Order: sequence, then C-alpha cells, then structure tokens
Amino acid sequence: MATLDSVEDDIIRLLSEKVEGDLKLSADTNIVSDTGLDSVSVMDFVFELEDEFGITVPLDRISDVKTVRQLAATIHGLILENA
Repeated sequence: MATLDSVEDDIIRLLSEKVEGDLKLSADTNIVSDTGLDSVSVMDFVFELEDEFGITVPLDRISDVKTVRQLAATIHGLILENA
C-alpha cells in the first residue's frame, strides 16, 4: 500500500517531467503558479496520476488543491478509499 510520503515523491517525480527548467519541486510547490502549467497541462497531469495510481480523481476533490502536498493527501485518500 502506498504511503503518503511515497505518493508525494511519485507526484514530484512525475511533475518534474512536465516542468521545464531547473525548478526545484517540493511538497510546498504550487502546481499552477510555481510550475507555469496551464489548465490543459494540469488536467493531463491528473490523468497521468489516475493511470499511475489506478484511481479516478473526481474534479470536485481537487478543485481547491494548490500544492503538491495537498494533491498527495487527496490522491492518498482516494487510494485508501479504493483499497
């Protein structure tokens, strides 16, 4: 079973593949304002996370998510719900 820390690490790894430049990603990274990703890129990233973790991410569960840490907590919760 994935831990919150491992989910966070996986999100950072996957996000780093999408971000150009030398941005140092962390749990406090704002997924939109810090990375420069547009809304389409963010949705593509969410679809990638769904595939990576074998879950479906309802949009209402991530609409207020801003940081990697918040996203990891949401994804981890969905993993636990589907276990």
